[in-house]
Amino acid sequence: MFMISKEFHFSASHVLDRLPSWHQCARMHGHNYVVVLELSARAEDLTEAGFVRDYRDLDPFKKWLDDTLDHRHLNEALGETISPSAENLAKWIFDAWVERIPELAAVRVSETPKTWAVYRPD
Repeated sequence: MFMISKEFHFSASHVLDRLPSWHQCARMHGHNYVVVLELSARAEDLTEAGFVRDYRDLDPFKKWLDDTLDHRHLNEALGETISPSAENLAKWIFDAWVERIPELAAVRVSETPKTWAVYRPD
């Protein structure tokens, strides 16, 4: 199995309003997010050039990320039914893009340099 990944960045605010009111993350705050798309393919599925996917094919994802999430309030961008935790954000991004990028194997989201959430379907 071959794996590639590409990193993207955006900044946004959120409120984790399902936490107790005393929790610091229950107040509005923001992060400089890092999103990593992980793509995979078997050897027989590589492109003629030997790629899992040409990295330039991910340019539409960057545009979508900028248009949809960058400098937005994630509670509004994701809708009221989804708590905008890093875990839920990773799954939400995966679900939004897996049909357009069938090689998508996982989405990783970081809110801080030391924390990561990963969504990888079974």
